[in-house]
Amino acid sequence: MRRKITVVGAGNVGATCAQELARRDYCDVVLVDIKEGLPQGKALDIDQAGPVLGYEPKVTGTNTYDETAGSEVVVITAGLPRQPGMSRDDLVATNENIVKAVTEQAIAASPEAILIVVSNPLDAMCEVARRVSGLPRERVFGQAGILDTARFRTFIAMETGASVKDVQALVLGGHGDQMVPIVSATTVGGVPLAKLVPAERIQAMVERTAVGGGEIVKLLGTSAWYAPGAAAAQMVDSVCLDEKRVLPCTAYLQGEYGIDDLYMGVPVKLGAGGIEEILEVELSDDERQMLQASADAVREVVAVLAT
Repeated sequence: MRRKITVVGAGNVGATCAQELARRDYCDVVLVDIKEGLPQGKALDIDQAGPVLGYEPKVTGTNTYDETAGSEVVVITAGLPRQPGMSRDDLVATNENIVKAVTEQAIAASPEAILIVVSNPLDAMCEVARRVSGLPRERVFGQAGILDTARFRTFIAMETGASVKDVQALVLGGHGDQMVPIVSATTVGGVPLAKLVPAERIQAMVERTAVGGGEIVKLLGTSAWYAPGAAAAQMVDSVCLDEKRVLPCTAYLQGEYGIDDLYMGVPVKLGAGGIEEILEVELSDDERQMLQASADAVREVVAVLAT
């Protein structure tokens, strides 16, 4: 019997995540959305790509949570996408209500599920899902750091002309303008980035990474979806296949990095139990100060939640 994964939200991010999971060929996917016809149509389209791309899973589109019962993982992408000129903080009130509603319904149908939140503002929406679900922190976490790190790695590969496969980087902190790329831990083929690229160019890449989502919004008129969807699918892989991958994810900190009771992006080990370990990396004094500033910015957003 195949595993079952639910993706809530059949927009661009949710549909991309569903397609990536289907192509992995180890699970069936249920795609949920309130808009009639949207999840059904996208699910059918993904299914019909199976004969071409060579995968077998069934993707089911639905407007209810009946078909999601017994899901191993629920990926929450539902919410209003960010529009040009809109900050992530502007999304809080609307998306809080959406994430609250979908979390209640998803957990009612799949009480043993692990929740992976993608909806923005990510750090605050993770807190909403944790409060509403009542699940332990190991089973409620968010996708942000993988995406932010992927953007940083992409810019480094562009700058150095090296393969992106050889770029190792880490981005911590809140998901937004306050993220913290850890330059001291960044290498290209094992060589420290600082030995390959001048400081001013590194700073330019750091700044571009911090506004990476906004750059795409300006170009497309809406939020990105290919990279976020693929990043969420990678997290599902690590959980469902018990891969024990060490990935930057948004986790609920309780003293780690000197931060208490707050969702922040940090490296974690993801396995069958969800977050199985939070890893603390050595930071420079500047990086630690930036991480604390990022935590302060996240707290401001979380403070306005009504839940």
